[in-house]
Amino acid sequence: MNNRQTFGLLVGSRGFFPGHLARSGREQMIAALEAAGYDVICPTPEQTTHGAVQSREDAKQCAQLFRRNADRISGIVLSLPNFGEEKAIADTLRISDLRVPVLVQAFPDTAGKMTIADRRDSFCGKMSACNNLSQFRIPYSLTTLHTETPESEEFKADLRWFAAVCRVAQGLKNLRIGAIGARPAAFNTVRYSEKILEQAGISIEPIDLSEIFGRIGRLNDQDDGVQAKIRAIYSYVPTGGIPAEAVVKMAKLGVVIDSWMKDQDLEISAIQCWTSMEEYFGVVPCTVMSMMSENSRSSACEVDVAGVIGMHALRLASETPSALLDWNNNYGSDPDKAVCFHCSNLPKHFFAEVRMDYQEIIAGTVGKLNTFGTCVGRVKPGHMSYARFSTHDETGRIRGYVGEGRFTDDPLSTFGGAGVVQIPRLQHLLRYICEQGFEHHVAANFSQTAGAVYEATSRYLGWDVYWHK
Repeated sequence: MNNRQTFGLLVGSRGFFPGHLARSGREQMIAALEAAGYDVICPTPEQTTHGAVQSREDAKQCAQLFRRNADRISGIVLSLPNFGEEKAIADTLRISDLRVPVLVQAFPDTAGKMTIADRRDSFCGKMSACNNLSQFRIPYSLTTLHTETPESEEFKADLRWFAAVCRVAQGLKNLRIGAIGARPAAFNTVRYSEKILEQAGISIEPIDLSEIFGRIGRLNDQDDGVQAKIRAIYSYVPTGGIPAEAVVKMAKLGVVIDSWMKDQDLEISAIQCWTSMEEYFGVVPCTVMSMMSENSRSSACEVDVAGVIGMHALRLASETPSALLDWNNNYGSDPDKAVCFHCSNLPKHFFAEVRMDYQEIIAGTVGKLNTFGTCVGRVKPGHMSYARFSTHDETGRIRGYVGEGRFTDDPLSTFGGAGVVQIPRLQHLLRYICEQGFEHHVAANFSQTAGAVYEATSRYLGWDVYWHK
């Protein structure tokens, strides 16, 4: 199976300008996209003028090609090797109606080649193309520099960014989330509106913990699936001192959740923990959730459905695991540092070293023997992107914030999964969170992808998002 990301390539050309630039520009862009690891859908010179779009008929031909491949195309690269026929460009996108992200790129002119035989004028044509896209209400993204060659380092970086934008925009559409258990009564902060999410194409499939526990009760310890999950847990994290019966419970929980999510065609989940899981089942679900997040199926605790959307967005952008953390403590007197913590279900991707242990907070209420299964360790240093999304009932919209910082190697002595973060103008961000009434949970990822998540959610999904810089 081919899992490579596919772009539609729309080459714009205007008849008054040299056709050889459209032909060679098309070939350059195809070579650049394929060299970067992407598949390309583009008209051939036999299908349209120069393999570009220069007329209404060209627009129809290109649009039909895009529509035939709609299930493959995650975004469209609009390339201007000369001025480009801006109306035909807009017509192509309107007729194809793919509603995917569009990246507008223009070739630079060469100072020594400005005669009528080689003049591009893409610098100017890009403005006209964008003007028409705006008139047609077609959202689009721009390269960092106004003009860039496909072979340039600037365009290579822009292409990686755009690919992430496409993954986020596509991955948040028609998303299905499993909500396992009821929201803990003490956590009003994780309330959300299913209806607002549904309007955005995000569906929630709930299941009560009683059903989960009932299905677990039907499993035999020796079932092949249970035994396979036990082996997976033992190979995932060190389990010294953890009772074997607790690992069996975790394995059964994992088997039931995996089966239910597969049956319901669910991609990610949010799970009730505090404290029904411990009181009535006898383990914490942290390791099971950590393993799901590690394997690109993000899972958030406390039934924080909005929180797992942030995890998923960052995971889509970076293609690496995400975690859900608390903005939890100040770090000494440094105004730009804080402690991010959970107790914890962080994927092991986040840790310098990790081991399984019991949950020290809940143990004081339900007893140590009922709280085995946490993933304990220090979060490793590295670049950090963070995101939080929430439904806002008063406006009927999804809102959020994104930004970047880093996990540091500052000393920290605590339990659970914890790390010190350093974020520019952190006090301003914390004030914004409190003034706007956002939750104390935040999704985090080892990447620099806030810009891609912002572009996808604000420009293409229409969410109200603040980018903290």
